[in-house]
Amino acid sequence: MRQPTLTERLQSALTVLHWGNLWVTIPLCVGAVIMMLPFLWMFSASLRPEGEAYRLPPSLLPDSWNPGSYQHALESGLPFVRMFCNSFVVAACSTAGVLLTASMAAFAFARLRFSGAGPLFLIMLVGMMVPPALVLIPIYAGFAAIGLLDTPAALILPALASSFGVYMMRQFMLGQPRALEEAAMIDGAGYWTIYWRISLPQLGPAMAALGIITFTASWNNFIAPFVLIKSLEQMTLPIGIVALQGVFGGGELAVIMAASVMAIMPLFVVFLVAQRFIIEGLTMTGIKG
Repeated sequence: MRQPTLTERLQSALTVLHWGNLWVTIPLCVGAVIMMLPFLWMFSASLRPEGEAYRLPPSLLPDSWNPGSYQHALESGLPFVRMFCNSFVVAACSTAGVLLTASMAAFAFARLRFSGAGPLFLIMLVGMMVPPALVLIPIYAGFAAIGLLDTPAALILPALASSFGVYMMRQFMLGQPRALEEAAMIDGAGYWTIYWRISLPQLGPAMAALGIITFTASWNNFIAPFVLIKSLEQMTLPIGIVALQGVFGGGELAVIMAASVMAIMPLFVVFLVAQRFIIEGLTMTGIKG
């Protein structure tokens, strides 16, 4: 089957542009440009000489290009690459844990009948109202008692479960048809088989969206690493970027912006990859012919 060329793809995309849709298309384009301006300025600021970075009024493009700020960020006194790996490990483990625990708990609340399900779900919803920073003191005391402070486990273990994730998965699962599950039960399948072979494959859109939310929140988390991590070797990127404002980076704006650009690139990759699965999941039903 012949693949469409770039020109054919552009022509196909332009066919959706009609004068009747301009009242929606134009505001959306303007809003997209406005939202992209801070990121464009951050990228251009990372390539500016130090004196030009503080010039007023600011310009979108630098007069001269200086990519040395990226090398400066990587070769600073901070273990930037190690912090990058720490952030990725913590975010990946937290996301995998939330997807597993949230989908299993959602299956129990949506499909199983057991005593106290309603009050237990209500208690879980109340837990969503508690600010995460409020539980840092008992978490700190508990991890200090068992010797887990200043370790990746101190950041991963509290993030393995999410009340919001359970609520989101449960609401999505309640909208799934029960026909396949009932047919599997008639054939003798147990609850684990129904969850793993039938319910979980239908959760693609919800899991992709929850994965993006969880990975982004873990990657950008600042307060927990700031409290629970002390050594440079175990710190994550948000702490490292703040440290660049001090003695490690000399407070140079271009170096800080270069570190920020490198820090947000994985989030763009995760979103672009997961967005494909969201679109595919929304255009598919749970039944394949």
